[in-house]
Amino acid sequence: MRIAVADLGTNSTRLLIADAEPGAPPREVSRHTTVTRLGEGVDASGQLSPAAVERVAAAVAGYRELADAAGAQRRIAVATSAVRESANGSDLTDLLRDRHGFDVRTIDGDEEARLTFLGATAGRAAHPDGDTLVVDIGGGSTEFVAGRPGAAPAFHVSTRLGSVRQTERHLAHDPPHHHELEQLADEACATIADAVGPAVRERVGEILACAGTATSLAAIDLELDPYDPDQVDGHRLELATCERILARLAQVDVDHRRRTVGLLPDRAPTIVAGVVILVEALRLFGVPVCEVSEADILDGAALDAVS
Repeated sequence: MRIAVADLGTNSTRLLIADAEPGAPPREVSRHTTVTRLGEGVDASGQLSPAAVERVAAAVAGYRELADAAGAQRRIAVATSAVRESANGSDLTDLLRDRHGFDVRTIDGDEEARLTFLGATAGRAAHPDGDTLVVDIGGGSTEFVAGRPGAAPAFHVSTRLGSVRQTERHLAHDPPHHHELEQLADEACATIADAVGPAVRERVGEILACAGTATSLAAIDLELDPYDPDQVDGHRLELATCERILARLAQVDVDHRRRTVGLLPDRAPTIVAGVVILVEALRLFGVPVCEVSEADILDGAALDAVS
């Protein structure tokens, strides 16, 4: 089945058009990303703003055209942190369903984690030294999912760590002050340690990092212009590399960050917080390198739909 899957994320709205069948990784036709900042202000207000709703609606209108042009037989969408935490999230999902014909499902953190693991590990062999941990850093939440590829996850948790949420909570200055970065790192470390116990951490043999923070770091490390998903997928990021890029991004203001080779300019306001979360995760799990995956919740939702 040719299927179009949209992800209504806290920071970006994304689309995957793929040919999917049970038991095999989806065969990508095209993939698109629009930074829509849906979760802007949600942590403080509990509401999706009208401007954010319109940005997402405009992006999905374009995605409907792409899906139709590609001959997609089905259009589905998953809504995550920003929508499920807002009092008016159903207004957006109803609008997208009625106006643009996407079958929208608001999923909880557990389902988000399951679909992310399914997508990121599809077709992947089990690691000889332990579980595969998938780390998905979004705008409003970060999922940690551990298990063996090809099987249901043995452990999963969704935390209230996200690049948008932590930017709004901690980084009041531009560039951020040192104590702001320290407070953000302390919160990230404590949150991860509380959510993922030592027994789970000790079983991890490898880490896969997916979504915008990880793919942006890979593109920056590779100095990609334009972005090349084939080079990003499978790229290995060492902890020391992440720390070096974090220091570089955190010492300049957002206008200078926008000019960073490999970084999508619209990610510049929140990339620092996202990298802090990844750095603290790598430190806590004691794994000095992670592999970047282009496959994520979009691929998992496509597989789930045809299964």
